[in-house]
Amino acid sequence: MRPLFVIPARGGSRGIPHKNIRPLAGKPLICYSIEVALQLAGMERVIVSTDDEAIASVARGTGIDRPHRRPSELGSDTAGTREVLLDAMAEAGRRGIGFDCVVLLQPTSPFRTVSDVRACMDAYTPDIDMSVTVVEASCNPYYDCFERNDEGFLRVSKGDGLLSRRQDAPEAWQLNGAVYVINPESLAQRPIGAMMRRRPVVMPADRSIDLDTPRDWAVAEAMAPYVLGAGFDGKHRDDR
Repeated sequence: MRPLFVIPARGGSRGIPHKNIRPLAGKPLICYSIEVALQLAGMERVIVSTDDEAIASVARGTGIDRPHRRPSELGSDTAGTREVLLDAMAEAGRRGIGFDCVVLLQPTSPFRTVSDVRACMDAYTPDIDMSVTVVEASCNPYYDCFERNDEGFLRVSKGDGLLSRRQDAPEAWQLNGAVYVINPESLAQRPIGAMMRRRPVVMPADRSIDLDTPRDWAVAEAMAPYVLGAGFDGKHRDDR
């Protein structure tokens, strides 16, 4: 397998200003993703895609000597992940980098480990659209997730609503945003949300935090000593 690692990081962020380079446990957020990628591939296979010079400078400080400056239209908050990935794939082509899959590592998942990424890569095969990390859903559609019916009353999203114990409900998962290993041909043909051949790789909840709001950040800061271990040296305990 010849992976292309893509770490997308735009300068604008409404929920947490400048979050991609904001220090988390003493280290710029994006550095966690870059360091994991560099433990799995050479620098030439890691593309940091950004529209922001401050982010590019931080990336260069980690050893990424050629951060990719994406087009300005891909730096807005309306730009889609697929378009950013297609642009990174085109940049890889210009650099003469051949690849069999695209490994998307979003900076907002700082607690993923090398082992998590490797497990997702191992689960990927060329006959599927992607392998993707998931976490057990906090709300189960057969038990405690509800929708309104035509009369405005709540009804359970799936099933007959007669289950009295959560453990009797079918398993339900949600994407945690940590790792996507994507088939380049599928990416060229359809949006990510339209890819139906998705193979799940389960991650624990304590490594599945996705930073989107100030509350998420506060939780991550509180969890960092437990998840990362002492020293905050960027290497998770199971990667040492």
